[in-house]
Amino acid sequence: MPRLIALSLCLFTPVCLATCPTWDDARAQREIHQLQTQLAEWDDAYHRRGQSLVDDEIYDQSRARLHDWQRCFPSTLATPDPLAGAGGPLRHPIRQTGLAKLADEQAVAAWIARREDLWIQPKIDGVAVTLVYRDGVLQQAISRGDGLTGQDWTANARKLAAIPARLALAGEVILQGELYWRMDQHVQATHGSAGARGRVAGAMAGNSLGASTAARIGLFVWDWPNGPAPMQTRLARLAELGFADSQALTQPVQGFKQAQHWREHWYRQGLPFASDGVVLRQGQRPPAERWQAEPYWAAAWKYPLRKALTEVREVEFRIGRTGRITPLLQLVPVQLDGRRIRTLSLGSLERWRALDVRPGDRVAVALAGHSIPQLDSVAWRATERAAVAVPEPNRYHPHSCWRPLPGCEQQFLSRLVWLGGKQGLALDGIGAGSWQALLDAGLLPDLLAWLTLDAVTLQKVPGIGEARASKLATTFAQARKRPLAQWLKALGMPGKALQATLDWDALSARDPAQWQVEAGVGPARAKQLQAFFREPELQALRERLRVVGIPGT
Repeated sequence: MPRLIALSLCLFTPVCLATCPTWDDARAQREIHQLQTQLAEWDDAYHRRGQSLVDDEIYDQSRARLHDWQRCFPSTLATPDPLAGAGGPLRHPIRQTGLAKLADEQAVAAWIARREDLWIQPKIDGVAVTLVYRDGVLQQAISRGDGLTGQDWTANARKLAAIPARLALAGEVILQGELYWRMDQHVQATHGSAGARGRVAGAMAGNSLGASTAARIGLFVWDWPNGPAPMQTRLARLAELGFADSQALTQPVQGFKQAQHWREHWYRQGLPFASDGVVLRQGQRPPAERWQAEPYWAAAWKYPLRKALTEVREVEFRIGRTGRITPLLQLVPVQLDGRRIRTLSLGSLERWRALDVRPGDRVAVALAGHSIPQLDSVAWRATERAAVAVPEPNRYHPHSCWRPLPGCEQQFLSRLVWLGGKQGLALDGIGAGSWQALLDAGLLPDLLAWLTLDAVTLQKVPGIGEARASKLATTFAQARKRPLAQWLKALGMPGKALQATLDWDALSARDPAQWQVEAGVGPARAKQLQAFFREPELQALRERLRVVGIPGT
């Protein structure tokens, strides 16, 4: 039962709006229309062409966002029914219902507390289908469509081994279930849905279903609308008819703790299909002819979000020690797997230019390897394209910004952080904040000016007291005992630290061929090393080192 959400609720905590956007009515109309257009495109592709253009989590969050905006701006145009036009020529004999999605554990516990005779099933990430048998013979297979009517999938259904052509049962049998893409020990917590639903939808909507593809499609029957009333009897009879998974994967639950157990179990254990949550059902339900679009006797409890929708607040560009420009997206904070994500790196200026992400755009965020936040996609764009100040890439390179000149502040600070870090001089207790304080006080006209700072001078810096000043002065003094090889690495010498102890003059005199004698130094690295020692700014820094007595300078 994909893509039916309870629009009367704010279903997904990461996208619920604390406040309404500060738009005027004209801007609100444009933004809402933009999102409606995007949703309509996704709906048409999914329901008509069997193509899933967007992850279901992002789709649901986008539709919830639209509902929020329309709550904020009630004068805007009403949202079209997402299933409008999704129907087909065949009418379902029994309505295909949707599912309300319970927002959190509190909502689940409250739902369970008000009901008896409860059962739980995996919520399979596939496509819904109605099967109609008469006197044991398959007559029709109908896609979900709009819940009332759907497409005729009978021809393709007859090719699926998972759908019996005959049942050992007279009369009319109506089954509702999920066609899914078969997987081997699929662990949802690790692998996600892996596009499984889109594969099935595309295969069933196509005109020619090959044997190899048909073999990959399974069926899970989640209801028998005109079957036995008691759930236990219904499941036993389904197993007798060949639908054993329905019985094996439908478990009774006595309360919230048991429901939580099965949800966690199916989320982390291998299953033959992708799933996106669990379905809670009452064993007893009303007569099928009274079923509504969103039943009170069944609800979905989704798995934790793997992807979250959020808004780009700002685009920043961080300039690193070597002059590399890294675009950073500052986001409206979003929760994923217990992490609060505010900032997202796009990796390179080229990628930002290709994506053209601007403030106001809505993006999907995912966790790579369950830990590193990354941009999954741009869900849709703001109607007003905000201007973004982009650094000139030709200005920044490994030999730029040895001093804190205008426009060089970021790269210069990155040089200082590298110099004092574990890969450089390993200056204990000194990080970006300490360097920034010294910069703000005007005490660092070049990369090594700190070597001559004493405790009295340091104590005058705002935020640095007597004890801190004394400790900094001691750390700076200890840096003078570091060997030349460590100093060169701290200053940014390319490649690994030198093993042999050599003096500065000997290293400066090397040509590329001589540099290649060093282990791991190829032609490209050799040219970089030669350029490093010929850098004019480095000569002034060498003089500072010589004055304070660094051996080999």
